[in-house]
Amino acid sequence: MQLLDRAQIKAWDDYTILHEKITSIQLMERAACACFNWLIKEGYQKKTFTIFCGPGNNGGDGLVLARLLTNHGCSVTTYIIDSEKMRSTDNKENLNRLQSSSSTIIKLGDVTSVKLNTPGSIVIDALVGSGLDKPLADLYEQLVQHINTNASEIISVDIASGLFADKSSNGNTVVKPHHTLSFQCYKPAFLMAENEDYIGQVHILDIGLNPHYLKTISPRYLFIDESMIKSIFKKRKMFAHKGDFGHAVLIAGSYGMMGAAVLAAKSCMRSGVGKLTCRIPSCGYSIMQTSLPEAMCLTESDDNFVTSFSSPQKYDAIGIGPGLAREQSNNHLLKSCVNSGKPMVLDADALFTLSTDSNLLNNLTAHSIITPHVKEFDRLFSGATNDFERMEIARQKANALQIIIVLKGRYTLIATPGGTIYFNTTGNPGMAKGGSGDVLTGIMLSFLAQGYTQEHTSVLSVFIHGRAADIATNEIAIESLMPSDSIDFLGEAIKSLY
Repeated sequence: MQLLDRAQIKAWDDYTILHEKITSIQLMERAACACFNWLIKEGYQKKTFTIFCGPGNNGGDGLVLARLLTNHGCSVTTYIIDSEKMRSTDNKENLNRLQSSSSTIIKLGDVTSVKLNTPGSIVIDALVGSGLDKPLADLYEQLVQHINTNASEIISVDIASGLFADKSSNGNTVVKPHHTLSFQCYKPAFLMAENEDYIGQVHILDIGLNPHYLKTISPRYLFIDESMIKSIFKKRKMFAHKGDFGHAVLIAGSYGMMGAAVLAAKSCMRSGVGKLTCRIPSCGYSIMQTSLPEAMCLTESDDNFVTSFSSPQKYDAIGIGPGLAREQSNNHLLKSCVNSGKPMVLDADALFTLSTDSNLLNNLTAHSIITPHVKEFDRLFSGATNDFERMEIARQKANALQIIIVLKGRYTLIATPGGTIYFNTTGNPGMAKGGSGDVLTGIMLSFLAQGYTQEHTSVLSVFIHGRAADIATNEIAIESLMPSDSIDFLGEAIKSLY
């Protein structure tokens, strides 16, 4: 599934109008009908509605919706911005149609005279849509503040008024909806943590935009969905043996942090690797052998830390970082891994070492995978002040360094050297615990060793990791979910792809 920016969304509308021989006002009717059908399906038909309509096409959607609800017998009050010079042609026509119904229409003047806290009343926000390119001001800003302060339930049409579709809205005055009824595809704004208060629960409504348009553009953003994953995932052959699924090495653990190494090792084995060797300090030998007898242990002479690693060429893939600790010897350790030329996934303390040595970062093996969370990302690549800037920096750095950047979050972002950015669709807030990243590292290491490309490894791993956590919440409360629970359900997640 593609995610489109503001210009592409407008072009998709225009393409549909041109190729399906429909008018823009008919497309507006489709959009409003989709919203109306959603409201009826969700049981809102007995509610009282207050609809705010701007003079543009988003307001036109609201005017159509007001007419449909009125004709259905709902109590509807429609407030319109009195701006005839700015009113779009379709907006004017739908205002005329609404005036022929029994709906109450009020030209908006003094914001404080608008009463919104009636029990059971629903506010529909159709002031400004995804075409917005500057912050709201004057009457619009005052109205949005009034709605946010006084409305008991808000539903935004297309996108919350004041929210930019494809750039940061930090500092903007934005409607805070409980639901957003958007059309055809997700917008980048819906996936950014900084916009959490301005999206509510997002519902993507199909309004019949011509699907052939998507074949005419090169996607910048892709949503990872099940069909994509099933096209990547390789089922095992009947006569397969362990040598067919790679030999991975995990360099991890230190005194007091062997748990991270165990989590990564367990998830690696559970994801199907043929053989796993764990390079760990001596203090972790008994822990690893007891926790995971399936893994081989290669211990370091140092009791507390891993300080060296030889013969990396004998392995199919290298994972390094979980629980490693921030030791000076990590620079030498990483250099020996980088110089091997083997596929790598780097996380946690390996990322800290990269942030202190730009030469290491700049000389990573092509298509290496790094898996930072936001703070680690900002330490590696300074300069971002918002989520959209992080996304663009990730795109630029992935291309410049020829690596895969997996920026972990609610919608984990994967930036690739080719410029495409993926967003993951699986997972839940229960994963927000220490150790989740170690589990992901193990999954990635497993798929790398099995011969998947680095890009496919990243996409497949984040999806399966999130799905395992989602399956786990069928039995475990989100608050109680632990990273080890996700490992326990990896088998169910992978089985779901058969």
